[in-house]
Amino acid sequence: MDPADVNLYLVGFMGTGKTTVGRAVAQRLGFTALDSDHEIERKQGKSIPDIFAQNGEAAFRIMEREFIEQGHGATRTLVACGGGLVVQPGMLDLLKTKGVVICLHASLETILDRTGRNRNRPLLAVDNPEERVRTLYAAREPIYKQSGTVILTDSRPLNDIAAHVLRAWRRDAADFVRAQR
Repeated sequence: MDPADVNLYLVGFMGTGKTTVGRAVAQRLGFTALDSDHEIERKQGKSIPDIFAQNGEAAFRIMEREFIEQGHGATRTLVACGGGLVVQPGMLDLLKTKGVVICLHASLETILDRTGRNRNRPLLAVDNPEERVRTLYAAREPIYKQSGTVILTDSRPLNDIAAHVLRAWRRDAADFVRAQR
């Protein structure tokens, strides 16, 4: 496999910019850009909140695994992963067999600001969304930090973040190809 064809998986907490950065990076690479949550919604014909309400979080996590296992191209694809995808048992290892994993990171303050206006986040449909964010963030942060190169998105222009992701992907894609041999 050519390093230029290696898939890229963006992981990180909700509100760190995975979808936005992913679109910009995919465009520069000429890759297909996919958002795991959007692809699951499209396949199921319903929103993530509806999936959570009707099927439960466990069923949604199974849908995420199925998407990673067989729901996208094996090369030249950038996947912006849902915030909880990588924290599921075995998922980080699975992602690392399929391509380069890069974690986007932001401060709690930035995440709260970015997620406060979004009603399509079922895990925040609680009485105290800020407390829920703080609890989830604390539980997930150690896993995110193990996932690969961590890139901070706070107060940075999109072009700078995208350029940083591209540099990390190029380096890690070469390593990925060498490890496959």
